[in-house]
Amino acid sequence: MTLLVGVDVGASHTEAAVSDPSLDPITRHRGGEAALAPTNLSGSVETINQVIQAAIVKADQGTAVGGVVVGAAGAGQRDTRLAVEAALRETWGVDCLVKVTTDGEIALQSAFGQEAGITLCAGSGSIAYARDRSGHVWRAGGLGWQFGDEGSGYALARAALAAVGQAADGRGPETELAVALARAVGEESPHDVVRWAQTADRSAVAMLATIVSHWASRGDPVAARLVYNAARDLAWHVAALARHFPAETAIPVAVGGGVLSSDNPVRHAFSAVLQELVPRATLSNETVDPAMGALVMALAAVEGRSPGTDGHE
Repeated sequence: MTLLVGVDVGASHTEAAVSDPSLDPITRHRGGEAALAPTNLSGSVETINQVIQAAIVKADQGTAVGGVVVGAAGAGQRDTRLAVEAALRETWGVDCLVKVTTDGEIALQSAFGQEAGITLCAGSGSIAYARDRSGHVWRAGGLGWQFGDEGSGYALARAALAAVGQAADGRGPETELAVALARAVGEESPHDVVRWAQTADRSAVAMLATIVSHWASRGDPVAARLVYNAARDLAWHVAALARHFPAETAIPVAVGGGVLSSDNPVRHAFSAVLQELVPRATLSNETVDPAMGALVMALAAVEGRSPGTDGHE
């Protein structure tokens, strides 16, 4: 049986979705990050191949692959995309249709097909993409944890760690987060948490965002303020992209990622702030599922239909 593969390659993880041309059922596997960087394309390709292979094994429907579409962070340059496509063909064969595009393209595909709209994803990082009515793709955010990713899980957790440190110093209000974060990382005091954070990796810090959300829903004022700030930062991503749409027209917005899951207080705050900043924005019921978007693009490619370009050439 010929299989199709869609791959979402991000800065925190890589996810492959595998199916036959019916797209039912769909098997998924998630692995490590493989964002494309010119200095380590071979390592990225190796991770992508490992995740695809693991998903194929789970699918248990054969090993013949007819089409692979990879949407990747760092795929904005044409030379990079062509190099990764060539490397993937070495693994999956010259008869396999291989396409590498941007992570924004597959996110938009998953939510809107080829229609206009804005997607906003907030997990350990954050990024928003828009496709305007002419088909051009625009981006806001996604600048990385060092000086961007506002509203992300990492940014929310980092702000909480700062608030705990300020409370311990007497520079900020007391908060239940002090005890909760210490317990979560196996430490005894706020100062111990600060020392833990100095050597913790980014993903470990980002996981603490769920604790902030929990205490915000419990009414802790510091946690509630941090959640509101995260929601405001995310809404500004959408506001920055709204200028690419004609005035007075409604703008559909689809969201994805753990920070914006339906039961997260950040999602509720974001909805309210978004209506203040961009009144013509309407939250879509569609969830951003980039791996699924890539899989749909793989089906369109092998059937001879063009799902569009990536807007960067």
